[in-house]
Amino acid sequence: MKAKTELHDGMGASVGTAEFSPAAKGVGITLNLKGLPPGVHGIHIHAVAKCEGPAFTTAGGHLNPDMKHHGLDNPDGPHAGDMPTITVAADGTAKVTVVAPGVTMGDGANSIFTNGGTAIVIHAMPDDQKSDPAGNAGARIACGVITK
Repeated sequence: MKAKTELHDGMGASVGTAEFSPAAKGVGITLNLKGLPPGVHGIHIHAVAKCEGPAFTTAGGHLNPDMKHHGLDNPDGPHAGDMPTITVAADGTAKVTVVAPGVTMGDGANSIFTNGGTAIVIHAMPDDQKSDPAGNAGARIACGVITK
C-alpha cells in the first residue's frame, strides 16, 4: 500500500510531493520538495485532513491519539505524528526519506488514514523535539492532505 500527496505553501503554490509507504517501524515518507526556505524544519502528521492557507490551522494539532507530550526526545512523548526534522538545501529543495515512527497505514487511531485522513505539515523552524505543543517549530509553511 502506498499513498501520495502534493504539498502547497500558504499562497497555494505547489512545493512538492510526499509519498507514504509502510516501514519496519512506522511509515516511510519520501519527500521531493522545492521552493521552501533553506534550513532545518519541523515536520509532523497533523490530525485533520484539511490544508487551508495561509496558516494551515485547519490541519489541527499533531496526530496524538494517546494524549502524550510532544517530541521524540520527550520522556512523556511523543505524539504519534512527531518525526525527525528535515533540511532544505540553499536552493530551496529537499529530497529525503524520513520515518514517522508513531503512525501506520493500517486501521486504528494511529493510522494516517484515521477519521478520513490526516495532513503532513512543514514548519518554518526546527523542531526541538521536546516542547509542547509543537517543538517551537514556528509557523506552518506547507501542507498536504493524506487520504487513501
